[in-house]
Amino acid sequence: MEPMDIIGKSKEDASLPKATMTKIIKEMLPPDVRVARDAQDLLIECCVEFINLISSESNEVCSREEKRTIAPEHVLKALQVLGFSEYIEEVYSAYEQHKLETLHDLAKSVKWGNGAEMTEEEALAEQQRMFAEARARMNGGATAPKQPDPEQSLES
Repeated sequence: MEPMDIIGKSKEDASLPKATMTKIIKEMLPPDVRVARDAQDLLIECCVEFINLISSESNEVCSREEKRTIAPEHVLKALQVLGFSEYIEEVYSAYEQHKLETLHDLAKSVKWGNGAEMTEEEALAEQQRMFAEARARMNGGATAPKQPDPEQSLES
């Protein structure tokens, strides 16, 4: 298999965002160290290859267990099989941190019927205001007033 060969995907389709990767690379190095552009490109390609390798092995582990969904345990087992056991503890720790952050973000998000910050009437008024603003933009670019008249009907 050719490097970067992914079934049905071109090399460009299987890449990582350059800006994000450049930021990560720079954060890992002392401030006085510069990285040539072709070295950055090579590091990005190495990351893509590593992800492909781990994904492929995770899929194999998953298949051996007759599962259809790759779970975090499959990724950890793939790291072990591929000889990256020394990273398992750190990867698991990062995974646990990610779960905590996700739960924290979920708890902060506004949910209907679960401690919503707006009453249904306030939400309806906000929706009507947003509709009015959109209509105004579509009909000549004028903006609607910030607060709709509470007596305004739903048909407007």
